[in-house]
Amino acid sequence: MKGIEVFYSVDALQSRLQSEQENTTIGFVPTMGALHYGHLTLVRASIKACDVTVVSVFVNPTQFNNPSDLEKYPRNFEKDIRLLRTAGDVIVFAPSVDQVYPANYQTIKLDLGRMGSVMEGKFREGHFDGVVNVVKRFFEIIEPTNAYFGEKDFQQLAVVQYMVRYFDMKVNIIGCPIYRESSGLAASSRNERLSEYDKKDALVISQILNEAKQDALKLSPQEVVRIAIERFGKSKLELEYFQIVDPSTLMDLDTWKPGAHACVTAYCGEVRLLDNLQLVPNE
Repeated sequence: MKGIEVFYSVDALQSRLQSEQENTTIGFVPTMGALHYGHLTLVRASIKACDVTVVSVFVNPTQFNNPSDLEKYPRNFEKDIRLLRTAGDVIVFAPSVDQVYPANYQTIKLDLGRMGSVMEGKFREGHFDGVVNVVKRFFEIIEPTNAYFGEKDFQQLAVVQYMVRYFDMKVNIIGCPIYRESSGLAASSRNERLSEYDKKDALVISQILNEAKQDALKLSPQEVVRIAIERFGKSKLELEYFQIVDPSTLMDLDTWKPGAHACVTAYCGEVRLLDNLQLVPNE
């Protein structure tokens, strides 16, 4: 395989993958396009570890609870392809909605328990139903050996790991560290909607997360949360939530546990930004 190969139908993609030798390892990077260097770190990790890498470019309508957000989501397929060319040999899967969700598609309703009702699950009703359906569908189409997800979407990563265990799917879920711009701003497709002034305002997110990490050395989780919320109140951003959670259960923490994460979502103007930071080392 050389360069970029693009497939638009399930049948064409599966035929291409079936042409590989039996023991070929397949890496999969699911994206909704509007690619940035954070995505490239996932793609390069896959290329390094696997024989073949598939990158999906699909804006999944079922995980948007806000029609306006879906409409405004940035799309530039030609730019995405140019960026992927810099990574190496990649198979791109860019299906239509009908290819992903054909007429006979049976929607999955997976009970995620508390994991699906806090943070993103609370503020974006139905979001994780959409994530579970599209990711499981892609796993069934592609049958990857490894699948790569960015840790910026911390809760999504936990949900996908739960889904894979629940359905006993034979795929390794690989979480990759957040890619940050030199300023500290977490790379995101939504950053395309920020002005240069907005980007400066948005830096307060990573600043407060880093301050919370320092506070965690001497304060309780509740005190760290309270102080972080006060700091956001003095910023230009509108905070939606700031929580410190157990990395496995996503339960709010009263006492510190290994791997404790601070998760935050805030609005910079109309743009909703996510970020997180591990505050306590793993054991």
